Amino acid sequence: MHDAKPPTVADIIARAEQVLKVAEQGLKDLIEGPPERKFAGLMNLIVFGRAVTNVLQNLRSIKRDFDDWYAHYREEMKNDPLMRYFYKLRSKILKEGILETSTHVYIRKLRIPEDLIKLGPPPPNAKGFFIGDELGGSGWEIQLPDGSVEKYYVELPADIASVSLHFPDAPEYHLGQKIDDTSIPNLAKLYIRYLRRLIAAAKKRFLSTS
Repeated sequence: MHDAKPPTVADIIARAEQVLKVAEQGLKDLIEGPPERKFAGLMNLIVFGRAVTNVLQNLRSIKRDFDDWYAHYREEMKNDPLMRYFYKLRSKILKEGILETSTHVYIRKLRIPEDLIKLGPPPPNAKGFFIGDELGGSGWEIQLPDGSVEKYYVELPADIASVSLHFPDAPEYHLGQKIDDTSIPNLAKLYIRYLRRLIAAAKKRFLSTS
């Protein structure tokens, strides 16, 4: 048997990009996915986002100047409220299996039952309507034959209400700038954007000299 070849700089950066793609898919699920995918998307974004930096640090075994280059980003992430918040979220998920969120509902205009007609006829055995559950979704509660209740999600028209997900004690600053929109989707976008820049900087620094 032949020993596996040690990874090159290009290999390590490619792996970091692959992990980032998983985190980006989590962001897509969080923003565009159905309510039942949003929470899973957020979990994937947090866990795999942190893994990006872990993978990049494998460059240390190949590039002697990696620590000198990375020191700036390590301190920046350590001192940045948003990056530090996501770091702690990942630890809480893996160690405690906990991810706390809250739902904010802004009702613009809701007339019952008139406005519910816009959603189409309710499904069979609908026993009630809900707006803004723990996943940020809205829809009908359906009573099943065994007496249990399941949720049937629908798209809530924007002229009726808007629902947003938030973290408790969400960070309010990122890279020295005040964050006006502290909803989870916006914070997640800022987090992924930073990781993209980090990988781009690593490619510029190490691929051009490898």
